[in-house]
Amino acid sequence: MRVLLDTNIIIHREASRVINEDIGSLFNWLDRLRFVKCIHPLTIEEISSYQDEQVVRTMTIKIKNYEQLKTESPESDEITTLRANDTTRNDFIDTSLVKEVFNGRVDFLITEDRGIHRKAAILQISERIFTIDSFLEKVLAENPALKDYKVLAAKKAYIGNINIKDPFFDSFKEDYKEFESWFNKKSDKESYVCITDKSVKAFLYIKVENKEENYSDITPPFSPKKRLKIGTFKVVSTGYKLGERFLKIIFDNAISNHVDEIYVTIFDKREEQQRLVLLLEDWGFKYWGTKETINGTENVYVRDFTKKVLKNPRESFPYINRNSRVFLNPIRPEYHTELFPDSILNNESPHDFIENEPHRNALKKIYISRSHFRNLISGDIILFYRTGGYHHSVISTIGIVENVITNIKSEDDFIRLCRKRSIFDDKELRHWWNYYRNNRPFIVNFLYVDSFPKPKVNMKRLIEIGVIPSINDAPRGFVQIENSKFEIFLKEARANENYFVD
Repeated sequence: MRVLLDTNIIIHREASRVINEDIGSLFNWLDRLRFVKCIHPLTIEEISSYQDEQVVRTMTIKIKNYEQLKTESPESDEITTLRANDTTRNDFIDTSLVKEVFNGRVDFLITEDRGIHRKAAILQISERIFTIDSFLEKVLAENPALKDYKVLAAKKAYIGNINIKDPFFDSFKEDYKEFESWFNKKSDKESYVCITDKSVKAFLYIKVENKEENYSDITPPFSPKKRLKIGTFKVVSTGYKLGERFLKIIFDNAISNHVDEIYVTIFDKREEQQRLVLLLEDWGFKYWGTKETINGTENVYVRDFTKKVLKNPRESFPYINRNSRVFLNPIRPEYHTELFPDSILNNESPHDFIENEPHRNALKKIYISRSHFRNLISGDIILFYRTGGYHHSVISTIGIVENVITNIKSEDDFIRLCRKRSIFDDKELRHWWNYYRNNRPFIVNFLYVDSFPKPKVNMKRLIEIGVIPSINDAPRGFVQIENSKFEIFLKEARANENYFVD
C-alpha cells in the first residue's frame, strides 16, 4: 500500500523535538504494516519555502526517508473543475495531493487539513482520505491482533496523583509558562484522565463558573451566565474515539450543573489543537472571539447549552425533542453492552468491558438492521430494547437518529460505511450483508444520549404499563410507540428529565 502524507504531518514527524504523540503512533502503524510512505514534489517545494533555515536543512536530509512521487498524474475534467475554485498556492497544492488519490497513483492520503477533506468529498473519494485518528481507527479495525492498548478507560482522578512529568503534558508546559504552578495549585481538584501502560492518553479539567465571573480579558465580552469552562483538554489520537468519550463527560457535567453555556479558550499553534477545535465545531461549538493572556492570544469557542433542539442533532446534543417520533428497537444481549458499555446490567461484569473499542467510546454510533420499517428520519428517538425473555428483556438506552443509509450498492460499500463504528469486524459484516440476500441490511447512524438507571424496566413491567401490548408483541425491528406511552415509560424508568425539551 502506498500512502501519501501531507506536508504538516511530515514536518511534525521530522522536527528536531517531537511532542506530538499522534504522529509517533501513526508512523509506528505505517512501519508495522509496511506501507510505503510517499511524498509529493509540491510538499518538498512547501518545505523549501519555510522561513526557518534550520528546519529546511534538517528536512532536506530527512526527506530521503520517503518515496518521492517521480511524476504527477494528468489533469482530468473533475480535477480541472475542482481547481476552478483554487485561489491560493496552498489551494493548488491541496488539489494536487487529492489528484494522486483520485487517479489511483497512491492508495490513501493522510492529512488533518479540513479543506482537503472537502475536496475529497466533492470527488467522492472520502473513504481514501484520512485524518490521523480515522486512519488509526481503520488499521485497528483491520488488524485487531496488533492492538497496542489493552485498557483505555476514562476515570476520575485528583490532579495531584497524575504524573506531570509525563511527555503528554510537554505541549502544555511549552504553551503556558504557568502550567506547572497551575497544576500544583489544582492538586486537590478532580480531573478526568485516561492512562494506559503508565502513559497519559487524555486529560480533562472542567470548572463551573457563576454569573459573577470576571471575563474582562475576553473580546467581545461575555454577558452574565452560568457556564462550564473546559479548562484543560487534550486527547492523543489513538483510534479509540477518546475525544467523543470525553465530550460525553463534558456534556454530562453541563447537564448536571444546569449551565447556559460551555466554553473553551485554546491556541491554534498545533495540529492537535486545530483537530480539537474541529471536533468541538462538529458538536456545536462556535467561534466567539479572543482572550488575552500572558502567553499570547487564545481563541474562544462557545457552545450554547440552553434547552433547544436544532435541525442537526449534534449541534444541540444531548437535548431531545420529546414530541419526536419514538421507536422501540431490539438488540441482542451479545451485542448490547459491547455497543453501550454505560448500559451494563446488574448481571454483567464491568471488567468484561474495560478494554475499549472505538464503538464503545463513540457518541456517534451505527446500528445495522433488516427491519421492515426503514423510514427513520433525523431527530427520531430510539429506545434500545435488550432482548432476553419475559423477566430479562429491558429498555436500557436512548438515542437520537442522525440519518439512515438504505441505498447501499455493494458488500464493500456496506463494510466501508460500517467499519469505523460497528461492533463487528469485516468477516462478521460480510456475514450480515449476505445473511438474507433478499433483504439486505441498512444502516442507522445515531447519537448515544443516555443509559437509564438500574434497575431497568423489564418486559413484564412494560406490558403492565401498556408500552408493549403483550409477550407476543416484543419488537422485532423498529416499532413506533405512541408519545403518551413514551411519557409513561420515562416516568417508570426514572429518566433524567434534563435531556428533554417540550
